[in-house]
Parts: sequence; structure tokens; C-alpha cells
Amino acid sequence: MRLPRTRPRSLAGQLFAMQVVLVAAVVAGCAFFAYVSGRDQAEETATRQVRAVAVAIADSPSVREAIRTPDPSAVLQPYAERVREDTRIAFVTIMDPHRIRWTHPVADRIGEPFLGHTARALRGETFSETYTGTLGPSIRVVTPVRDGGRIVGLVSAGITVDRVSSQVRAQLRALGLAAGAALVLGGLGTYVVNARLRRHTHGMNAAELSRMHDYHEATLHAVREGLLMLDGQRRIALVNDAGRELLGLAPGSVGRRVADLDLPAPLTGALLASEERVDEVHLTADRVIVVNTRPVVGGERRGTVVTLRDHTELQALSGELDSERGFTQALRSQAHEAANRLHTVVSLIELGRAEEAVGFATAELELAQALTDRVVGAVAEPVLAALLLGKAAQANERGVELVLADDSLIDDGALPGTLPGRDLVTVLGNLIDNAVDAASEAVTAPAVPGTVPEQRTARRPARARVTVTALADDGELLLRVADNGAGVEPGDADEVFRRGWSTHGAGRGLGLALVRQAVHRNGGSVTLERGPEGGAEFTVRLPLDRDGDVRKEPVR
Repeated sequence: MRLPRTRPRSLAGQLFAMQVVLVAAVVAGCAFFAYVSGRDQAEETATRQVRAVAVAIADSPSVREAIRTPDPSAVLQPYAERVREDTRIAFVTIMDPHRIRWTHPVADRIGEPFLGHTARALRGETFSETYTGTLGPSIRVVTPVRDGGRIVGLVSAGITVDRVSSQVRAQLRALGLAAGAALVLGGLGTYVVNARLRRHTHGMNAAELSRMHDYHEATLHAVREGLLMLDGQRRIALVNDAGRELLGLAPGSVGRRVADLDLPAPLTGALLASEERVDEVHLTADRVIVVNTRPVVGGERRGTVVTLRDHTELQALSGELDSERGFTQALRSQAHEAANRLHTVVSLIELGRAEEAVGFATAELELAQALTDRVVGAVAEPVLAALLLGKAAQANERGVELVLADDSLIDDGALPGTLPGRDLVTVLGNLIDNAVDAASEAVTAPAVPGTVPEQRTARRPARARVTVTALADDGELLLRVADNGAGVEPGDADEVFRRGWSTHGAGRGLGLALVRQAVHRNGGSVTLERGPEGGAEFTVRLPLDRDGDVRKEPVR
């Protein structure tokens, strides 16, 4: 029969057992030390006590006078017994220099030789010893009795070892009670501490905690999403590799406060928020990230768990998809217009007006081909050329003329392969879209009430126009987009690049923020000024080195 495998004791249980053993060992050691110290102290106290008694008797004049009498025992025996009873010692023995007792607690022992050493006392010393006499083992002191310059007798006072031991045992009982109380209190304290530890470790043992730590570390490094954990003081308690990369954090960021990380203000506010945040889009200097936060609560706020998803590529693809959708709509409209023009040509031929049909078709072809030739001839970069042609078709559908400046020139191979075409589409596409919106709104804006017709005409341009400049020269790529719309107030020149700023209401205001992010990512700069036609003029400069590589420099 196979016995069931028992689960190892939890870490808290192991620590509890170890601490109980440790407390018991410490208490036992202290008790033993106190016992030994108490015993030595009791013996020392007994020695001092009997020494004081013996010396006092030896110095007493009445003792010397009694020794001079023919029968010293008659006077000294009552005196010695009285001193013994008053001092509560075991015996007081007064003897002659030949060790014959004059006094003894047992009267029958008077006249017998003293059991013990007296040689040192006969030499004039006072000494102590432990000796077994007629009353058993005792701690005794022997001192001489002097009469003038002669030693006329000896005095020995002592206390039995049993009496000293009984005193030590009394102290030991008190010590045992104190040690037992200390052991109980130590055990209770250890139990309370380990109960708390058991709650925090959820009853897991050391092997389980070690295995969980290994899984934890492996998960943090393997997960592709950014993970950030903040403690109750809004400090970084944990961040994985992806989170550090998405936020641009240095390796030593653990322990720093979120407010000190130099992150964008909206992102910092989301990380510090006490309420839960779900799928919020935020921009850093180089990335578009989606933030989710969830507070960790357990009776009190313990921190926040933050997950970060990189949507930079997805946002760029979304922009490209919007552009493609716009191209599709423009092509659909052009196809419709082409069908109308074809019907017109066919109808003119059917009416016998062949020359007029040829002239109409030729004029339409020249008008469409002129812009294509101008763009292809000036901009050899295929991505930019295709973007300009598509945006021109979109602008034309909205009644906006898109013009390529005469000084535009990008030779074939002028742009390096390290400059992502997706970033070029993001920058130029968003700038053109904003310019087309501004120009078309300025033309179609309603007249301001209370103005005369001349003022209304002066406020609105006769033809909405967007002018694009694309030039690669002197080691940099210049992209400039100007419109003849209403322009931007000087006080809003910095705010237009902030995510969420828009004149079109909520849910807009991401395009220019993405432009600044793409420019920053490629080490360039973007500025906003008033254009020559009164509208806004955005200028982007992307530095190129001599080898054609983009220089990664901070935007100033």
C-alpha cells in the first residue's frame, strides 16, 4: 500500500518551529547562567558572612578575657551559641592553639579536636575553606585570636553547604517561574508573528515560494506587454523589460516616484489616478501606448498594477489605412467623373462634333497629366510621390487645390533607407489632411453676422489652396505644408501638438501629436508659423548625415 505524499511544512510553520527552539535554547541558557551566577554569589555571600562573624568574635575583648580563665568553655559556650543563633550560621567554634574545642553547637563535642585546617591561622592569617566536619560539608572561615603579640586561640565560623544550596534552590524556583513566563511570552509572540507571515505567504513552503519566484521572473521577461507595479507611495515596485522600453526608463528606475520620471503629464496623471483606467491611449516622445490601470486594495490602498501595450505600429497602420480609404474614395469619384467625361465625349461624337470632342478630351487629359508630371518630376521618392498624388485627388474632391512648390526637389536615392517610409507618410499625410481641412473650412465658413459683403469677401479666400514643399538639400529633408485657411492663434502654437487639441470637438487631435512623435523619433524638429497666405505653415526638418543616415538628435 502506497502512503500518501505529505506536503512539506509551510515556511511560516518552519520558522515558527525554529523560533520556538531558539527561544527555548536562549531561555534555558539564560536560566543556567543565572543559576551558576546565583550559586557563586550565594557561596560568596556566605563566606563574607561567616568571615565577619569570625573576625568580630576574635577581636572581642570578652573572648580574650575568657581565654585567660581556667575554664574558658564556661564563658565562651553560651556566648558562641548566642552569636550563632543571632547570625543564623551553622556553627561558631572557639579553640585553643592546639585545636581543642572550647565551644561547639553540640555540647558533647567540646574538648574534642577541631576537624579542619588551622596552620595558616596559626601563622596569623584569616582564610576560608570548604571542609566536611562533624556537621557535614560546610563553608568555614578560621581566624586567630591575639592577646598582645601572642596567638592565644582560634575562631572558626561556618555555614553548611546544604543551607547555601537551599537558598540557591529557592532562587532557582523563582528563576524557573521567570524563565517559564519568558518562554510562554516568547512562544506567543513568535506565534503571532508567524501567523501574520502565514497570511502573507498564503501558507506556502520555501520550495513553493522559490518556484513561484522563478516563474515570476520568467513571466516578467517573457511577456511582450509592459507591466508596471506601483506601491502605495506611487513608487515603482516592479517593471519588466517591455515596460522599461515603452516608457524609456533607465535600468535603476525601481524605487523612483512616478512623478519624477519625466513622463508626459497626461500619462503621469493616468498612472497616479486612484480610479481604474481602461484602454486609454497616451503618447510618449516616441511611442503610442495603451494604458490600463487597476488599484490593488486590501483594506487599504496597496498600489497599482499597470499594463502597457505598444500601439505605435498599429496607429501608423491605421493612418495608412485611412489614407488608402481616402485614395479609394478619390478613385471612385474620379472614376465617376471619368465616366461622365467619357459620356460627354461620346455624345459630342454622336452629334457630329468630333473636333469639339477631341478638344474636350485633350484638355482634361492635359490637366490631369500636368500635376502627375510635376510631382513625379520633382519628387523621385516613390512613397512621397504616391502620397502627394493621392492627397491631391482627395483635396480636389473637397474643392481644395493642392500645389507643389516650385523649389521642391528630392532626387532618387536622396533619402536613406534608415528613414522609415511609414514615418514620412505619418508626417506629411497628417499635415496635408489638417491643411486641407483648414483651407476648405475657411472657404465654406458662414459669413459673420453684422459684416458688409466686402468684409465677408475679405475674410474668405476665393479658392482653397494648400502648398507643399518637399526638398532634400544641405544634409536635411525639408517638408513644409502651408494653407490659406484661418490659421492658428499664436498662443496655441505649442498646444496644437498636444494630444486631444482640436477645433473639431472630442475624439480628434491625434494627428499633429503623431507628427511630432515621428519627427522626434527621427531626430528632427517641427515648427508652426503664419503662412504667406495668412493660414498656418508647418515646417519639418529631418537631419541627414553625409552617408544618408538619419542623425538621432533630440528635438529642441
